[in-house]
Amino acid sequence: MQENIEDIKQGTVTSPQGFMAGAIEAAIKYKGRLDLGILYSEEPCTSAAVFTANKVKAAPILLSMKNIEKGKVRALVVNSGCANACTGEKGWQDAAETVNVTAAKLGIKPKQVIVASTGVIGTALPVDRMKTGIDKIELSRDGGHRLARAIMTTDTRPKEIALRIVDSTGHYTIGGIAKGAGMIHPNMATLLSFLATDAKVEAGFLQKALRAAAENSFNMITIDGDTSTNDMVSIMANGAANNDQITEKNGRMFQEALNQVCRFLACGIAADGEGATKLIEVSIEGAKSVAEAKKIARTIAGSSLVKSALHGNDPNWGRIVAALGRSGTAMDEEHLDVYLQDEQVMQAGSPLPFKKDKLSRRLKTDKVIIRVCLNIGRGKAIAWGCDLSQEYVTINSDYTT
Repeated sequence: MQENIEDIKQGTVTSPQGFMAGAIEAAIKYKGRLDLGILYSEEPCTSAAVFTANKVKAAPILLSMKNIEKGKVRALVVNSGCANACTGEKGWQDAAETVNVTAAKLGIKPKQVIVASTGVIGTALPVDRMKTGIDKIELSRDGGHRLARAIMTTDTRPKEIALRIVDSTGHYTIGGIAKGAGMIHPNMATLLSFLATDAKVEAGFLQKALRAAAENSFNMITIDGDTSTNDMVSIMANGAANNDQITEKNGRMFQEALNQVCRFLACGIAADGEGATKLIEVSIEGAKSVAEAKKIARTIAGSSLVKSALHGNDPNWGRIVAALGRSGTAMDEEHLDVYLQDEQVMQAGSPLPFKKDKLSRRLKTDKVIIRVCLNIGRGKAIAWGCDLSQEYVTINSDYTT
């Protein structure tokens, strides 16, 4: 059997067999937009998740952590417009009530439902509108597209993808959606992302595969240096494809496909950062270790000075080197090579001449690539971010009004 991974046109989280979704306008914060949705599997799922490392965790995160541990999740209920974070005992009760109502609608047990919320911190869920909305949600096989829109807050566009995989275990699909545009600086996970697969996957490997995929995608993006109280990435595997069980021994293609799904969604989030006009990709090579390469890449991608310069199409590569120098990692300036849009601007620690106006014009694009070669080891990593614009300040200066 020839192994391959194929992109599904207009794929989404319900592209895998046995999944349905739906969303509705519940007027949680704004009128005229989808803000409440459900993802449902017709069969019990092996499930896995990674959650925010912020010590302040929202009630839905704590409840989902509890239910994920019990296994066999079948549904997710999610709302935008209210984070249900820092809401005390009432927040926990509201999250539990949301789960109970969803379970009753679907005819499953509350422990088979996980819950997620995104939006303003410190405000209570409008539970009555939530309950009414949940009852009215209609599930369908193509409902993933509506769900992808329902989880958006300051996002300007939905992020969704699905891949069809053929490997030694059979044929199966992985689909996913994500939201995120602000308060993005991951540590263990970030934002909200919901993944689904009809593959049969061993539970231990599923958790390990998700963590590995998140580590090199969602954990390598930064928009503004803030880690949310509500970050969550989850995956549900219902086995509807009837493939041979995927384990660590035969899971190479599954891991590769999952990596691709997560990377696509992560890059979509970085490119859609609040007020962003361009995606920034920072590639690090020749670092002392992979861990140090990751630290350097995220430091450069998160530098406000680098982000500002690139927003103005200014090829001020000195800011890149300065960010590298403060990352706290090993380096030798005499071995340092730096490239901006494939134009080498530093070689062996010394500046190279270039035409500033020409390079500035090359920066006037929706993607800028920074490449740094330290030449002291074999560590490699890639991080993604976005430019910093006045629009970011505007969005976040009146977010709760």
